[in-house]
Amino acid sequence: MSRNQKIAYRGCLLALALVLSYLESLVPVFLGIPGIRLGLANIVTVYTLYRLSALDACFVTAARILLATLLFGNVTTMIYSLAGAAFSLGVMLLAKRLPFLSVMGVSILGGAFHNVGQLLAAALLLNAKGVISFAAILLPVGALAGGVIGVVAGVLIRKVPLGDEDEWEEDPGEDTGDDTEDDAEYDTENDTMDDAEDGSGDAFGNDSRKA
Repeated sequence: MSRNQKIAYRGCLLALALVLSYLESLVPVFLGIPGIRLGLANIVTVYTLYRLSALDACFVTAARILLATLLFGNVTTMIYSLAGAAFSLGVMLLAKRLPFLSVMGVSILGGAFHNVGQLLAAALLLNAKGVISFAAILLPVGALAGGVIGVVAGVLIRKVPLGDEDEWEEDPGEDTGDDTEDDAEYDTENDTMDDAEDGSGDAFGNDSRKA
């Protein structure tokens, strides 16, 4: 995959994640505790993690949070989102190395630790350790949301692969053949012109058209 193709994929995935974040912000889900959401944009995060790289997943996630803050968020939500994303991505990067964990298992851990990061951020910002008590609710909810995200992301990873390098790069043999054919035609035209010029003179190099 070329550098330009990777940049294009990053842009598309970032745009999709931003749209999902905006749609989710229009329909917040509260279960008695503010901040509980399904996290639709994390579908893109998990997909990027498996289809591109860890660095691309970090870039798409961070850029999505920053743009969402500028467009329809605030600084507080940005801090919570960054803290949650940092914990979530860190755990998923480690969990992805374990061969016995599927995409759904990695996503479940990411969802649970996303809420851990947000709880720690809230405890620091509000200077209230009591918010940690919400972990009994937020951890199972985060794991459940992560499971749903993992199922969807797993299907997309299998059904919507990013093109392999061989599918995007032109076949060098075909290019060489075309170039050779063009060169041959060019050389043939030049030889014809040279023959025509040579034929206009005699054996001594004198122009036969002269008297």
